[in-house]
Amino acid sequence: MLRISRLTAIATAMGASLIAFDAVAETYFEITDGELTRPTGFREWVFVGTPLTPNDMNNGKAPFPEFHAVYIDPESWDHWKETGEFRDGAIMIKELISVGSKQAASGNGYFMGEYIGLEATIKSSEHFPDEPGNWAYYSFSTPDHSSLKETAAPFPTAACNACHAAAAADDFVFTQYYPVLTAGKGAGDDAGGGTQSQLGNDG
Repeated sequence: MLRISRLTAIATAMGASLIAFDAVAETYFEITDGELTRPTGFREWVFVGTPLTPNDMNNGKAPFPEFHAVYIDPESWDHWKETGEFRDGAIMIKELISVGSKQAASGNGYFMGEYIGLEATIKSSEHFPDEPGNWAYYSFSTPDHSSLKETAAPFPTAACNACHAAAAADDFVFTQYYPVLTAGKGAGDDAGGGTQSQLGNDG
């Protein structure tokens, strides 16, 4: 994972006095020759939710029958909670997790099984100036879901963008299914949770 320092400093030759700052946003991805290098460390980013559309509720033919554990990079989370917008350079990671057991001590349900894939979406006007919203989508999963590729090329525009454009609540992102993002949109310090007593919209 490529990370560009948020601050670069120029110090005087005689001491440690700071005389200039050049604020630079962190970059959490690396694209070379059009292919995205598989990001690392994303389980330490901000977790936003885990949607599930199981086969059992979709006539046995759900297009995405696995859990989707979704993370957003910390820089983009900070931007989202202050502005309510996704910054240029945002990356979101989706880990695919199989439905494991359907029984537990707490009762019947859907419980996570094994990791079976990895996907990413990136908003970048530099890399995707002609894509709707400047978003591109990637999958690192091998066809048999047994391993991950080191790099990935973006999906064709028609493969993902049309659905996101038609149904996503915020800038091609399905924030309506991620309460962390919904409650945190432009919420400042309240986006961190625990600052309010009412439920339903405070994260």
